[in-house]
Amino acid sequence: MQVTETLSEGLKRGWTVVVPAGDIEGKRSARLTELSKTINLPGFRPGKVPMSIVKARYGQAVMGEILEETVNESTNSILNDRGLRSAAQPKVEIVTIGDAKDLEFKVEVEVLPEIAMPDFASIALTRMKAEPTEEAIGKVLEDIAKRSRDLIEETEVRPAVVGDMLQVDFLGKVDGVPFPGGEAKDMDIEVGGGGFIPGFTEQLVGMQAGESKVINVSFPAEYGSKELAGKDATFDIDAKALKKQVIPAIDDEMAKKVGFDTLEELRGLIVQQMQREFDQLTRLKIKRQLLDALATVSAFEVPSSMVEAEFEQIWKRLEQDRAQGNADAEDAGKDDETLKAEYRTIAVRRVKLGLLLSEIGRVNNLTVSAEEMNRAMRAEAGRYQGQEQMVMDFFRKNPQAAESLRGPIFEEKVVDFVLELATVTDQSVTPEELTKEDAPAV
Repeated sequence: MQVTETLSEGLKRGWTVVVPAGDIEGKRSARLTELSKTINLPGFRPGKVPMSIVKARYGQAVMGEILEETVNESTNSILNDRGLRSAAQPKVEIVTIGDAKDLEFKVEVEVLPEIAMPDFASIALTRMKAEPTEEAIGKVLEDIAKRSRDLIEETEVRPAVVGDMLQVDFLGKVDGVPFPGGEAKDMDIEVGGGGFIPGFTEQLVGMQAGESKVINVSFPAEYGSKELAGKDATFDIDAKALKKQVIPAIDDEMAKKVGFDTLEELRGLIVQQMQREFDQLTRLKIKRQLLDALATVSAFEVPSSMVEAEFEQIWKRLEQDRAQGNADAEDAGKDDETLKAEYRTIAVRRVKLGLLLSEIGRVNNLTVSAEEMNRAMRAEAGRYQGQEQMVMDFFRKNPQAAESLRGPIFEEKVVDFVLELATVTDQSVTPEELTKEDAPAV
């Protein structure tokens, strides 16, 4: 095989390759000889078909297979001999081909960059940690007590006050026409409470059982239904019964109502769940810090083909969101040229971090074990109650689908590895400080 380099610019490489006709014909003859031992044709005993007939019938197909194999093997050999790894599928152009002719082809490929390992110890990170406050725990207990309330229908006729429960029928209209989802019967609504259109429950104050009225409201501009967002509406209200909320004391008896033996047991579960949420947020924030730091300390060229593929995925999702009316508010008012420049920068960062994390894992022999994959598959299957076995069977029959679970596990293992080597300072913060929104991550 004769190889001549034709391109070496940045991460792009190109060669012209010539494979002698004799090598091609030798592989072809060997393949046809093997084939002749197994084929069955009418009028011939197995293994006794003349080679001339074998060539006439199968020669063209076998030649196609040999040429494809030769191109692939030659390309892989060129890359391996030079210590290169392709970032995308090589582009191949056949120059000459045919019986008794050398195979000549051109190959161009973008290769992965050489990535130097950062000095992980020089990366300084702050890990914010928070614990549930007594106030927050108490608020959760109060909410549980409220949800465990008893509703006692009032025997006396009186106007509803804030905190009462009013049983109503209602019918919503826009421009005098009822709209889908705007009707309910015998619904208990907390007077002055939340969970409804702004101004709805407040206008129930003063109503009595047996009374009817029409209230006016405006749907918020960001309302979930595009047909109703920002529109004025009326609701015909028929009050049917007034009920008083009887909220239990926060004690062992209340805990028993929600399935616990004691209040302390319920409280312990609340603390555990809140701490788990805080710990997850702590992990998310320090991971963002780490990725920002790695992106800053690492400098290497990023394959344009990978950036373009990532950008196309991002842009496709953006266009889908636009079509569904879910465009990012921060993109409002920006033209496509500006948005494409911003999202291409995001694509570069994502590809860069992906390559860096992959290289850290490769160099340090980090792998995802079969047991870790099994746990991930079981966890994913657990999201589909009643269909767990079907999901597990799907993963076993479709290895590529299961492989989609490997990436996130591998990434977390690399993050853990780097965090062990980085300089991490723990900082106790309030839950409010921990839950404060960071700048959007890319």
